[in-house]
Amino acid sequence: MARAALTAGGKRGLILVSPPFLYALLLLAVPLATILLFSFWTQDYLDIDTRFTLANYVEAFNDPLYMQLLRRSLLIAGAVTLVTVVLAFPIAYFVSFHVAPGRKSLWLFLITIPFWTSYLIRVFLWKVILGYNGVLNSGLTGLGLIDEPLSVILYNANAVVITLAHAFAPFAILPIFVALEKIDRSLLEASMDLGETRATTFLRVTLPLAMPGVVAAVLIVFIPTIGDYVTPRLVGGPDGLMIANMIQTQFLKLNNAPMGATLAVLAMLSVTAVSLLFIWLNRRWLRGPK
Repeated sequence: MARAALTAGGKRGLILVSPPFLYALLLLAVPLATILLFSFWTQDYLDIDTRFTLANYVEAFNDPLYMQLLRRSLLIAGAVTLVTVVLAFPIAYFVSFHVAPGRKSLWLFLITIPFWTSYLIRVFLWKVILGYNGVLNSGLTGLGLIDEPLSVILYNANAVVITLAHAFAPFAILPIFVALEKIDRSLLEASMDLGETRATTFLRVTLPLAMPGVVAAVLIVFIPTIGDYVTPRLVGGPDGLMIANMIQTQFLKLNNAPMGATLAVLAMLSVTAVSLLFIWLNRRWLRGPK
């Protein structure tokens, strides 16, 4: 009887798990496997040669343009992640520790307001703000702070970092806020009672306990940033283009899907390596010296 009941429970569990598993398989695993398979093929206009080859990877590593774009993408994604998380933490900390419980929902609501508008519209707005004769340059010139418009804030990597940092700010604030909300306030009081200052309490108690939210924010921002191609195309200029722009070019303009797939695989591997390294360093830091 017990075995029969266990078998029946297992079948019900499989029935419940099967739809989301198949959904994830069809929409995640199959596309990734297809991209990986394409990377080992070659294409001559409309003719795809399905024979296994490493020619695409050899070309990708030997062509300095591809490696330059990949390095630039990692640097821009890292800069966007650093700026976004560093600016998001004080906001999340303020909402969690200094806003009345009854008003926290209002603050979270205000933080999500940028999601109400199209991502494309927000990018175009930043293009207007950062333009040579845009809002920022016109305002600084009118105040007499600069003699001529700044040229370092549009059509370069700086513009990409600014625009993406604004776009992904809510994604960083929310997980950090959730982690801070889970901190037992009595631990902070105990730290103060034992003679720690506010600064040391923050560094030795608050920050380590909030690290799960920080790690989540870093991954949520870093991973999609490196694959963004709209923002670099609109505000990046020649010096702000990223690997995703080359992938788009390979697929849509050069009609070379295998090379585009190869660059996508290399980008995914790079993101995975950097993310795992960050997680490992974070765990070592939390464990402290042995």
